[in-house]
Amino acid sequence: MLALALGGFGIGTTEFVTMGLLPDIARAFDISEPSAGHAVSAYALGVVVGAPLIAALCARVPRKKLLIVLMAAFTVGNAATVLAPTFGTLVAARFVSGLPHGAYFGVASLAAATLAPVGQRAKAVAAVMLGLSVANVLGVPGATWLGQHLGWRNAYVVVAVIGVATVAALWRYVPDLTSMKISNPMTELGALRRPQVLLTLAVGAIGFGGMFAVYTYIATTMTDVAGMSIGAVPIVLALFGLGMIVGNIGGGILADRGVDRSIFVAMIAMVVILAGFVLAAHNPITAALGAFLVGASGAALAPGLQTRLMDVAADAQTLAAALNHAALNIANAAGAWLGGLVIAAGLGYTAPAMVGAMLAVLGVALFTVTVWTARRAAPNTP
Repeated sequence: MLALALGGFGIGTTEFVTMGLLPDIARAFDISEPSAGHAVSAYALGVVVGAPLIAALCARVPRKKLLIVLMAAFTVGNAATVLAPTFGTLVAARFVSGLPHGAYFGVASLAAATLAPVGQRAKAVAAVMLGLSVANVLGVPGATWLGQHLGWRNAYVVVAVIGVATVAALWRYVPDLTSMKISNPMTELGALRRPQVLLTLAVGAIGFGGMFAVYTYIATTMTDVAGMSIGAVPIVLALFGLGMIVGNIGGGILADRGVDRSIFVAMIAMVVILAGFVLAAHNPITAALGAFLVGASGAALAPGLQTRLMDVAADAQTLAAALNHAALNIANAAGAWLGGLVIAAGLGYTAPAMVGAMLAVLGVALFTVTVWTARRAAPNTP
C-alpha cells in the first residue's frame, strides 16, 4: 500500500506544484499568468487522453508490470519538463507527464481494493489516494518553496527523483497481483456503453472543476487578494493538502457506509465552501481556512466516485477506474481555463470561486439525475 501511495505522492506533487509556481513560470517565459495556466491544462489533457488509451490497450499486461512501466513513463515526462527550453516544449512535456496518471491510479486503486478486507474497499482506495493528499502537505509546498528560491525547474527535479524511487518500491514491495483478473481491450471498452459509468464520470468532470478553478490561481489569490507575502504561499498549499488528507479519509469512511450519500454530502459541501471563499479570500486568516476547506471537500468526493465506478463497471473495471481520473482532470483543465477566463475578463481573483460554486451546483444536479436513473432501472436489471 505504501509503495502504491508513493506513486500517488509523486503524481500529486507534479499535478499541483505547477499551480503554486505559475507566477514564476510566467516570468521565466515572459507570458501572462492565465497563459501560463495552459501548462496546467496540458497536464490535465494528458491524463484525459492517456487514461482510456492505456487502460484499454494494456488490458492484457500483468498489473504489477504495468504499474512499473507507467511510473517509468511518468518519470521521463517530468525529466523532460526540467529540460524544456521554450514554453511550447514545456506544455508538450506536461502533456506527456500526464499520460500515465489516470491508468496508474486506476490500476493501483483496483489492486488496493483486491487486497482489502471485505467491507473496506473504499478505505483501501482512499489509502492509495492518500499519497496524492499527502503530496499537498509535503511534496507541493516543499517543491514550491524550492522552485521559488532555486528556480522553478528544480521542483520537477524533485518529482523525477520521486518517480525513480516509486519504480524501485513497486518492483521490491508490490506482490505479483496474480489474483487480479486480466481483461482484454474490447471488454474494457464496454465500460463506455454503460450509462451509469458515463453519468458518474460526467459528475466528476463537472462537479470537481470548482476546486481546480480556485487552486490553479491560489498563489496570486493569497498575495494579491488576501494580502499575504509570497513566502506564506507554501504554508497555504500545506493547509490545502491537510484539508485533502482529512477529506480523503472522511470520504473513504463515508463511502463504505453509503457511496451515493457520500458523494452528495461532498458535493453540497463544495457548493457552500466555494461560494463562501469569494468573501473569505479577502482576509489572510479566513483565506487560509477557506483553502483548507476547499481541499477537504474536493478530496472527500474522490473515494466515493472511484468506488461507485468500480461498482457500476462490471467486468470493465480497469478502464472505468482510470477514466475517473480522466474525468477529474477534465475538471482540472476546465477549472483552470474558466478561472483564467474570468480573471482575464477583469473580474478579479475571487471570481474563479464563484465559477467553481456554479460547477458544483451542476454536479449536484447531474448526480441527482444519475441516482434517479439507476433506481428507476434497477427493477429491470437481470
